[in-house]
Amino acid sequence: MSKMAADSKILPAITKRYKFDRELGNGAYGVVWGATSVETGEKVAIKKIRANNFEEPILAKRALRELKLLRHLHGHDNIINFIDCDINGETSFNELYFVQDMMEADLNQIIKSKQALTDQHFQFFTYQLLRGLKWMHSADIVHRDLKPGNLLVNSDCELKICDFGLARSVGSAVGEYANTEYVATRYYRAPEVVLSPKHYSKSLDIWSVGCILGELMTGKILFQGRDYIDQLQKVFEVIGTPPESALTPLCSARVVRHIRSWPHYSKMNGKRLFPHADPQAIDLFDRLLTFSPVERVTAAKALMHPYLAAFHVPEEEPDHPKLFDFAFESAQSIEDIKKLIAAEVRSFKDESSREMNRNRRQSQMSVDYKSAKEISRFDESDVIHEGPNDIEEELNLRDMSIS
Repeated sequence: MSKMAADSKILPAITKRYKFDRELGNGAYGVVWGATSVETGEKVAIKKIRANNFEEPILAKRALRELKLLRHLHGHDNIINFIDCDINGETSFNELYFVQDMMEADLNQIIKSKQALTDQHFQFFTYQLLRGLKWMHSADIVHRDLKPGNLLVNSDCELKICDFGLARSVGSAVGEYANTEYVATRYYRAPEVVLSPKHYSKSLDIWSVGCILGELMTGKILFQGRDYIDQLQKVFEVIGTPPESALTPLCSARVVRHIRSWPHYSKMNGKRLFPHADPQAIDLFDRLLTFSPVERVTAAKALMHPYLAAFHVPEEEPDHPKLFDFAFESAQSIEDIKKLIAAEVRSFKDESSREMNRNRRQSQMSVDYKSAKEISRFDESDVIHEGPNDIEEELNLRDMSIS
């Protein structure tokens, strides 16, 4: 038995079912190991949610949310496959384990490894991401934290979306749970959310896809702002300053006046930003990064774009048959949230005998996941920090600052 498996801090019921091979990553939220199923020999990833996450309602609910969403979204090729789960007790537990597909790297590692990626790579990764989003969005789920680190890939370029702890329903977006708990990473965040967290829809995920496509084509983060104001200025330098009529529905008059004091930016020529890119890639990029969330392309429409024609097969791009129920978000106490987690684990175990649909999509491309392994799967952007939620709050803090 490996040193990790012998660790008394790992639930014995889990170590009986899985042989722990190595640690894959370690972050504030949890730790992930690579393991092997004792019964089937299948390689899996086991994610342990740390005990400290069950001391605060907002963190415990994040774990509950991820568990429920993994179960609901299960069965799609481009969503991380949910295999097993367990807790270390019925009501007094403080550990939650997810067992998922073993994926060889994440897209952040692939990009940072500086290996040569082709236009076909860009197409296939973008296609799979949009295909997974179509499945999610049709279930009324907004991911809210799409970034390369939350996209897992294998050497055959198979891509799966993961980490659903910050997801929300579009229907609840204007409610009391809409804008709580947002990660510090702003680089992939849509401008309407930078302007005000209450203004968002499925379109915010589409903006993130555009940022990811741009990062694939350039090998670097496109909009790496120091704060919300710098972030939005960097966005305008690329897409151009939007007209006041587009800003007014998204923010206060004060924020509009502040933006009007900035230099006016014209839209950057796509060939200047992506000198070696396919013109169709630039066109899709522009549609994904349309400023107005109402005018931004949907996942379903983006899948029909000519840039993705080599992979687009409408009958293989399904909608989810059922909307996701976010009613559990009303739970407030640690006790109630833990009861819901325990019930979810019991429900899963009752259904665990069913046959899992594990159809795989294959491609002729590859990426070098071995060089990507040298780059950590966890980064500081996964840590939730306190601070302003939007430009309005940032301006208020600047007004109060003492020089």
